[in-house]
Amino acid sequence: MKKIGIIGAMEEEIKRLKDKMEKVKISNIAAMDFYEGNLNNASVVVVRSGIGKVNAAICTQILVDRFGIDLVINTGVAGSLRNEIDIADIVLSTDALQHDMDATGFGYKVGEIPQMKKSVFEADKYLIDLAEKVCKENLPNVGVHKGRIVSGDQFISDADKKEWLLKTFDGYCTEMEGAAIAQAAYLNNIPFLIIRAISDKADHSAEMAFNEFEAIAIDNSVKLLTELIKRID
Repeated sequence: MKKIGIIGAMEEEIKRLKDKMEKVKISNIAAMDFYEGNLNNASVVVVRSGIGKVNAAICTQILVDRFGIDLVINTGVAGSLRNEIDIADIVLSTDALQHDMDATGFGYKVGEIPQMKKSVFEADKYLIDLAEKVCKENLPNVGVHKGRIVSGDQFISDADKKEWLLKTFDGYCTEMEGAAIAQAAYLNNIPFLIIRAISDKADHSAEMAFNEFEAIAIDNSVKLLTELIKRID
């Protein structure tokens, strides 16, 4: 049985998962509580990383080093970058990059990580396809999209910035952790998938929409994830 690492940035994103777990052992490492046990007959380690790329990367490395996970899934909410992606829809990462990585002064393109072989990190195709199937079966009224997730240490609530992210990176949604998890997974040679439920449109309405629709988005994400993990071979 594969051991699955599940990372959420906020307590709201993982509380329901932890409540469903059995045979739980809790380890506190780097100020993070790692819940190791069973969820829907799958072996999992569920953890709240905290917000931002540094927290997410540290969390992923601990999951690899201390818990020996075989793959990692990042669950949470995000802001849509495209008109066709509505609030409460699901975005599955085809790949991820850091939109706020800027070494253009040294001749790199924005988003490129100096001295790294790659800066765009591809998600696992098996996990993408399985998650898409599970979503369509269990959330038939929710739109599911496959595309690039762009991450940065910024809550995007500006229409001009949103347009720039779309034009520059061809992103589907934006958030604050996924690409860091993706990079850590790549460096450790383990599969990953980012699952993001849309809570806002990443424009001037973002703060109001986030507060109103966060719970709905998280509900969709939890439903998808709890069904997904029991089908992973």
